[in-house]
Amino acid sequence: MDSETRKNVFELNKSAPPRFFQHEDLIKTFEAAKTLDQTELINTINYLHFTGSPLFVLLQHPVYQDKLLAKAHPEPCLDNQLTCQWDESYFQYKLESYHALHLVIMNNQSMIVSPINILSSCKSSFTILLPEKSFVLNQRQVQRYPCRGVFAELMQSDFVARGELIEFSSGAFRIRADSEAFKHNNWFNPDVPASVRLFSNEKIIYSELCRCIRWQDDHNLSKEIVFAAGSDHLSRFQAKKIRNPRRHIAPPLAAVFEHPFLKKKIHRDIFDISTTGFSISDKLDDDLLMPGMMIPDLSILLAGISIADCATQIIYRRMGENNIRYGIAILDMDIHSYSRINHVLSINSDPQISVSTEVDLDALWEFFFQTGFIYPEKYGFCVAHRENFIKTYRKLYQENPEIARHITYEKNGRIYGHMSMVRAYERTWLIQHHAARLMGNNKLAGFVVLRQMMIFLHGMCQLSSAKMDYVICYFRPENKFPDRVFGGFARDFNNPQACSLDLFSYLTLPVTSPEESLPEGWLLRESIPVDLWELAQFYKHNSGGLLLNILHSWESDSGDESLEKVFERLGFLRKWRIYSLIYQDQLKAVFIVDQSDLAINMSNLLNCIKVLITDPVGLPSELLSLAVSKIGRVYNLDKVTLLIYPASGIKSAGISYKKQYQLWITDMRYSNQFMDYVQEKFRMQFD
Repeated sequence: MDSETRKNVFELNKSAPPRFFQHEDLIKTFEAAKTLDQTELINTINYLHFTGSPLFVLLQHPVYQDKLLAKAHPEPCLDNQLTCQWDESYFQYKLESYHALHLVIMNNQSMIVSPINILSSCKSSFTILLPEKSFVLNQRQVQRYPCRGVFAELMQSDFVARGELIEFSSGAFRIRADSEAFKHNNWFNPDVPASVRLFSNEKIIYSELCRCIRWQDDHNLSKEIVFAAGSDHLSRFQAKKIRNPRRHIAPPLAAVFEHPFLKKKIHRDIFDISTTGFSISDKLDDDLLMPGMMIPDLSILLAGISIADCATQIIYRRMGENNIRYGIAILDMDIHSYSRINHVLSINSDPQISVSTEVDLDALWEFFFQTGFIYPEKYGFCVAHRENFIKTYRKLYQENPEIARHITYEKNGRIYGHMSMVRAYERTWLIQHHAARLMGNNKLAGFVVLRQMMIFLHGMCQLSSAKMDYVICYFRPENKFPDRVFGGFARDFNNPQACSLDLFSYLTLPVTSPEESLPEGWLLRESIPVDLWELAQFYKHNSGGLLLNILHSWESDSGDESLEKVFERLGFLRKWRIYSLIYQDQLKAVFIVDQSDLAINMSNLLNCIKVLITDPVGLPSELLSLAVSKIGRVYNLDKVTLLIYPASGIKSAGISYKKQYQLWITDMRYSNQFMDYVQEKFRMQFD
């Protein structure tokens, strides 16, 4: 080894000297220990070589009599002689001058100790004669596992230290930290909890407040600190009155993942599962997990086939008489994985429920017409675009794109209940197409799909990848069912910043000659920040609701793919732009120009112009129609659908309307209160 290499190795390994042996009482229990013959010992050593695992040598200082435990790497063992290489980090410690007493092998919750005779020794390696008999000692109640590739960061007030995780058990873990941070010992107080973060592949896999239970100073080269987790239970999420039901699936699902500390593949049966988490059980001697541990990539298997990939975290650890139960929270997964778990859970409780599975389109169209969901007036609009509707619904219900979900209640291929939703804005989903018909036993399929949709939304809103901060729904005020369910909650909760209702007038206007100029003093432009500020003041005074929250059109989102790009990638259209109508520097109206494929919403509510009349005084209907014609060219249609707010503002403009729609918006942080309301008012059970 040349001097430069030697220097580099020293720098890399200077924090890893041999450890002092502190369990001499174990060596004194040979008489009561089980024995291991030489053949079994050789097989164990060869297994360590095959897996790249180390063994240890118990050494004694020739003068001071201190005992050290040094790491070594075995070579293949074919007879009673074994050659080992000292761990490279020990080259500066002159271990050849120590007396070798025993070979030590960590084996689950026990320790194999073999008295040895040194045949030869040098600075880098040694050869020993294996004994005929070795001893298996009970090492500890909880097994410790060596770790690799896990980096640590320790923080306490303004004290920060970095190092690596070297050993782990379910109750505690050992960190080797660079001693530079400890140059002033009073900076770290072992009696005060410290924040510990562990990293693997640049991902955080543990971040909790821990207490120090032991620390060791290795001659100012490094500090070894043993931490224990502060609690066996984490409060990761806010407590909820209603939780999504947990199911026992038979045969059981399985969880498969790489242990983030040990880099070892783990396979466990799932005891029970919901859309937000699951639990697994372990034998007492297989205690491998710790509350707070994050598992970035976990697969859920059904009959050996992966149905979901998710990021998870261990939330609790509970000791039983014969086993240990771990609670695991699902932190995130893609929408397809989430839908498959929902489908498995749904058919477990009711085989007729289907969640975003492929739908027979002939059965779907028959259902829409027979339930009156497509009534004559709506069909009059649809018939002109029949081929577009068929094409779009084939993509939505058979290709299962990530922008849309649906729930059906079916029996023998016939649909009795249906509800769907589509991602309408960047972080907002629209509930739509809710219809049902009676079954032979008078079962209300409409309530069944509504219940399942609420469970679906309740779990989905917790997933960051779902981008579901808000859920919206349009309904006619005279439609009793949605007015009681959605409108009733908004009125009962009486907090428009949690759940709001805005009444819009619905009408269509022909697109006339857009080339005609606006009268002098009038200006139509894409909205600028001052316009949106004026709009916010108007809307806050008139509604106080959530409409402007869902748009996010003037705010930059994170670096994620925009909704417009997502729709485009999937072969769909979705965009919106905002325009302002100004008269002599006074904001008169704002136009939210929503564009989508015609068939995504049958009432065209995502392919229309929302007109927010901020100042109706001096705003004639002719000028409003002219402005609509100018910006309505993007639709390439003879008529444009309008939703006008406030609904009363349309009267002052002298425009007649066909019907009205309530726009219901709820902040999904209050989804539990919504479920509680429905459970109380309609006796709907979610367990």
